[in-house]
Amino acid sequence: MTGFSIEKFDFTASGVTKWGQRDRKHSNWPVVYTISDTDDLYIGETLNGVARLNQHLATEAKHHLERVQVVVDETFNKSACLDLESFLIRLFAGDGKFRVLNRNDGITDSDYFSRERYRETFVDVFDQLRSEGYFTRTIPEIENSDLFKLSPFKALTHDQAIAAEDILEGLFKDIESGIGSTIVVQGNPGTGKTILAIYLMKLLSDIQHHDYEEQVDQDSMFADFFVPGHRELLTGFRIGLVIPQQSLRASIQAVFKRVPGLSPDMVLTPFDVGEATEKFDLLIVDEAHRLNRRSAQAMGTLTKQFGEINDRLFGPNGAQHSQLDWIEHQSAHQLFLIDSDQAVRPADLPRAELDALISVTESKDRFYRLVTQMRVRAEADYVGFVKEMLAGGTPDPQDFGEYDLRFFDDFDEMRREVLRRNEEFGLSRLVAGYAWKWKSRTDKQAYDIEIGESRLQWNRTMTDWVNSKTSVNEVGSIHTIQGYDLNYAGVIIGGDLVLDPISGRTRFERSRYFDARGKANNNMLGIKFSDEDLLEYVRNIYAVLLTRGIRGTYIWIEDETLRERVRKSISLLPTHGT
Repeated sequence: MTGFSIEKFDFTASGVTKWGQRDRKHSNWPVVYTISDTDDLYIGETLNGVARLNQHLATEAKHHLERVQVVVDETFNKSACLDLESFLIRLFAGDGKFRVLNRNDGITDSDYFSRERYRETFVDVFDQLRSEGYFTRTIPEIENSDLFKLSPFKALTHDQAIAAEDILEGLFKDIESGIGSTIVVQGNPGTGKTILAIYLMKLLSDIQHHDYEEQVDQDSMFADFFVPGHRELLTGFRIGLVIPQQSLRASIQAVFKRVPGLSPDMVLTPFDVGEATEKFDLLIVDEAHRLNRRSAQAMGTLTKQFGEINDRLFGPNGAQHSQLDWIEHQSAHQLFLIDSDQAVRPADLPRAELDALISVTESKDRFYRLVTQMRVRAEADYVGFVKEMLAGGTPDPQDFGEYDLRFFDDFDEMRREVLRRNEEFGLSRLVAGYAWKWKSRTDKQAYDIEIGESRLQWNRTMTDWVNSKTSVNEVGSIHTIQGYDLNYAGVIIGGDLVLDPISGRTRFERSRYFDARGKANNNMLGIKFSDEDLLEYVRNIYAVLLTRGIRGTYIWIEDETLRERVRKSISLLPTHGT
């Protein structure tokens, strides 16, 4: 392939005219361009650079932009330019130096002739832009960041895209007719439920604020929503994204702060919703299985607040209502993203309530299932393998390709391997179930987990632990890692999950489980939780931990009998080298 060039000039009428006069191809050749000032940047692709840039000059929203950079290559075609445009949008959004002004509906991930060769050129384009100060980090550093992972600028999988289009079609029909609606999206870990939620927040904001003079890519499957009528239906439309988990919520708020059309105050706790005096038009609830039923909360003030919200919303006889009821009461439309197998505490919504919600939406054709695995780079059914393994079974051997799934007898060796992977790829962490007391919570010098020669503490922060400076030398809990990706996860399965030699299945060991709220009875609802009840939550916890790793998962198990069973299961897997 011949080389590319990046041509630079001022974003003015004279600058565009002079550039156009230099080469006839500037008005008849596929190119990719950026327009930027100190803070904002727009990325585009076109077959007619001069005409497209003049269109931007006529757009008031871009009058503050100052510089143009055009990537020109004699080998470029339309497909390559669409791909490069998407590549740069994702990386600029993930880097965070600029606010990306693009809509998110045009991000593509389509194959085409010689794509791998073009992708080599794209990296060279990135490197040149970085050398000129347009990026602050390397590609691996960007791809490991929350700004990248939680960005709305994503190419959707086929099932995500179909769900998004159908959800929008139904939503606009219901808004127009004045009918409320409830929608459910269900998916296993790693199928992109959070990505879909964030994508829809940005897409709805873009439709809501769309300037009809702005060109819309007619090839986008969402182009029909950027037509007269839809924007008007969203006038004054109040949207919120509800995130039950503190850590994930803070990370998404940081992303929303950098995305035009979105803001951190759009990211809500369930309590924010319950306390709201003005109802929402649409609430999108991610990790909806982590909504709470009436129960003792982490702090006494929250327990009191829970009761006060129920009294205000439902009257004196409404004490038993859940946070799911708050969402439904406080909004005209609701979209719940659910994985019933990721409920990890007795306070979480019970499976029966989630199943009832799913059943209702299925009967109204408002239920969608995500199946494409986006996180774990393993072929075959890795999630199913993990669940059967945690139940104590010996799952059928499957070929997980190059996925690095390993069992370790020596914990210190596993820890060293995680540290090596962190040096190589970043985002490699140790995580564990609640089988050790949290001594360091009150004694900062104490160690919580002592195995072999290793002496470790639990996570020192509950907010964005994965990216904290000390996390590589700590052990993360379920509440710091649910909803996040790792490159490699070193999973410690403690004595709270053991294999019963008589039944041949796993059982819960209550004396070795130290999450007080994770095994407390619900006195407010008069519910007592048996060991069998709590076993489901503990299995769910370990299933979540074992599905965090993109490139690989390493396992160490305390219970000797379970250790032998899992070692056997993993030893039967085909190997491809490490």
